[in-house]
Amino acid sequence: MLVLLPPSEGKSGSGNGAPVELERLSLPGLTAARGAVLDALVGLCRGDEDTAAGVLGLSPGLRGEIAKNAGLPTAGARPAGEVYTGVLFDNLDLATLDEAAYDRAERSLLVFSGLWGAVRISDRIPSYRCSMGVKLPELGALGAYWRSAMASVLPDVADGLVLDLRSSAYAAAWKPAGEVASRTATVRVLQERDGKRTVVSHFNKATKGRIVRDLLLAGAEPKTPDALMDALMDLGHHVELAAQGTARKPWQLDVVVTEVH
Repeated sequence: MLVLLPPSEGKSGSGNGAPVELERLSLPGLTAARGAVLDALVGLCRGDEDTAAGVLGLSPGLRGEIAKNAGLPTAGARPAGEVYTGVLFDNLDLATLDEAAYDRAERSLLVFSGLWGAVRISDRIPSYRCSMGVKLPELGALGAYWRSAMASVLPDVADGLVLDLRSSAYAAAWKPAGEVASRTATVRVLQERDGKRTVVSHFNKATKGRIVRDLLLAGAEPKTPDALMDALMDLGHHVELAAQGTARKPWQLDVVVTEVH
């Protein structure tokens, strides 16, 4: 099973160790594209601060992110699973997984990134600020920029069930197609209250984090979207089939919650 996750805007600080080594990151087919984005981002942030803030969409209180980006080539790197924070990662809570579950997380989780394309949780990266929605002056919109590189790399690692939990901005970088789409499942989180169902936004991330954590702890490795539904229901989640997948479109599963935490 391959689980596709969005990153988080919030990130913990960079480490004190060696800086990122692009050639040692997972998915080596992305190395050249990663280098190009890193160079463009660093160049932007070493230039005019107002321009950089506008491109990155930073408020005055976040101007410090520009200096952080400017220092990325020499900043200390940490495992990506420790760098990403935020609601989804708080509920996934990688640090408290047992050894077997953490090993499964290292094998199955792939975090998409505007800067790195996609990384495993064990890949060592520095803290940065660059969402997939950014348009870098030298490269253009990152969602479009990454498509070619992703299309040449991702099908090789998506060799089983693909559980796609990315937000729309990150889904733009790679869309499963053909046979891969037919074994890909996306998840929508609905809250049921007083007989009515509504799409939840912020707590959508919390539910997705809990789903992944439950699967990892249970050692569940479903091979098909149908088997994924069964596994989640066995773990106590209310799951319904919203749309069956085709060669052009992934399966869509609805996870219904009555309480939002």
